[in-house]
Amino acid sequence: MADLDEIYNTRILELAGAISHTERLEHADARATAHSKLCGSTVTIDLSLRDGRVSDYGQSVKACLLGQASASVMAREIVGSTPDELRAVARKMRAMLKDGGPPPAGRWADLATLEPVRNYKARHASTLLVFDAVESALDDIAAGRDAAVAGQ
Repeated sequence: MADLDEIYNTRILELAGAISHTERLEHADARATAHSKLCGSTVTIDLSLRDGRVSDYGQSVKACLLGQASASVMAREIVGSTPDELRAVARKMRAMLKDGGPPPAGRWADLATLEPVRNYKARHASTLLVFDAVESALDDIAAGRDAAVAGQ
């Protein structure tokens, strides 16, 4: 089992300290909040899409270091991503933590820093909050677009 020092390491502190996009969007296509009942962490995000890619992003993060680190990587990489890319990263994170899968790679490789969290199930929820919120916002956008298309 991973040592707590392995989880709360210097790189986690650096990522959490570099969190960006902390201004909420006045005009977002969707807003979503994810909350962990276990630890009380909450992440609220605002998301805008243009031409099938994230064009703007804002977030409010009231979470532990693990949730902050995840949100920091998300904020740094989300603009320009497609919904499919974001869903794939979320699936990869869940598989990494819950099933022992490999961490995300490429521009999302900093999420590998959170790999030791897999040994602490109580920490999974806070680590995944930002992914839950982003997917919820994407679902809302898709439902809205589907409803708009159906109404035409």
